[in-house]
Amino acid sequence: MEKNQIEQILILAKTYPSPSAKHIETSCVAGINRNGEMRRLYPVPFRLLQGRQQFKKWQWIEARVEKSSGDHRPESHKLYIDTIDRKEEIGSQKGWADRKAWLDKIPSFDCFDDIEAARLERGLSLALLRPKALRQLEITPARNPDWTPEEKEKLLRQQMQGSLFSEDEERRQIKELRKLPFDFYYHYACDTPDGEQPYKHKIIDWEAGALFWNCQRSYGNGWEKPFRDKLEMALGGKDLMLLMGNQHRFPDQWLIISLIYPPKQQAPSPSESAQAMLF
Repeated sequence: MEKNQIEQILILAKTYPSPSAKHIETSCVAGINRNGEMRRLYPVPFRLLQGRQQFKKWQWIEARVEKSSGDHRPESHKLYIDTIDRKEEIGSQKGWADRKAWLDKIPSFDCFDDIEAARLERGLSLALLRPKALRQLEITPARNPDWTPEEKEKLLRQQMQGSLFSEDEERRQIKELRKLPFDFYYHYACDTPDGEQPYKHKIIDWEAGALFWNCQRSYGNGWEKPFRDKLEMALGGKDLMLLMGNQHRFPDQWLIISLIYPPKQQAPSPSESAQAMLF
């Protein structure tokens, strides 16, 4: 890849924003380019983007990217914010047929142990995990229910630093970001050579955070049931896939950066199976 170039990238993940020492507020964004190569785009101050720079999950964007010099994970790239241009969205019609065509290009595993083995062998840091079964959604109070004074200062600072942003963006008022007061974890099972094994990973998908705030706003103290109904029951009934990403400073620590949930494929009826055998 050239030092920097224009790419089209299908967005598959946006993590819940957090304060950043260098860039005030960032989300980790991940996707796949037209060549089927995975891309981690960081840092992205997503809430601060305007107009055609705002993009959705399952939307193509075109932008200038460059391999990150400070992050040696092969998928990690710097995104030139002012070059973002939104393109078409990929819908969920025909049982996610168009989306699945791109999901099939992502490094995919049935067991988390194999993802970690691929990281050690070839530096893999983004992968799709298809767990055997979802066992439980764990909800625990966050260690700190609010940002620290230092984190608040970063979020409320009037000007962003660095060369990624235009003068107009630097002048924008930074709105305070609410911290999630709870942490969310999936317990799930995978088949291994030693039999079925349990695993647990934290969910940092922005959709999960937005769902929490929506449930709290609609149901107050009764937010947990509708939240669980969605993440535990509804998604548990889908063909749930977990887009996993590891951490730069702690590469052996993995997080669920996106929940991907196509409908389960229906098994053909006996009559359909018999009919198929005739042709």
